[in-house]
Amino acid sequence: MKYLAWAIAVFLALFLQGRLSFFGVKPDLTALLAYYAGIRYGEGRGLLAGGLIGAVEDSVSSVMIGPNLLAKGMIGFLASFFISGGIFRWTPLLGVIAVFMLTFVDNSVVFLLRSIFEGMPAMPTTALYIAAMQSLLSAPAGIFIRPRHAD
Repeated sequence: MKYLAWAIAVFLALFLQGRLSFFGVKPDLTALLAYYAGIRYGEGRGLLAGGLIGAVEDSVSSVMIGPNLLAKGMIGFLASFFISGGIFRWTPLLGVIAVFMLTFVDNSVVFLLRSIFEGMPAMPTTALYIAAMQSLLSAPAGIFIRPRHAD
């Protein structure tokens, strides 16, 4: 049942991020799912869930499988390692900062890998604008996505 809920969540995230747009930028909802998996289920499961989410996103939206797989896997791992008690103790402000930074890292890794292996997908200034806007759009979710052991 849990796997079915995750499959539906990934499908809805991919569907909605393809349909929504704020200031000309589509939100990165799959990064939030990878962050949630990492912060709730630990490093190993966060890495696995993030990698699977990224692989599905790559298979749906990209010519090459790999950039989102690596980036979302990193989010799942790093969310747990840094935020869920490994280095920092979770607070709502830290959640906002973590979601902002991890979404920015996600976008940067995807842009870098696509630039290396596919050819430059966009101008660097455009990619920076998109990464910053997606990070700003995702950041408020950090208040609500909490680790299990948080108050």
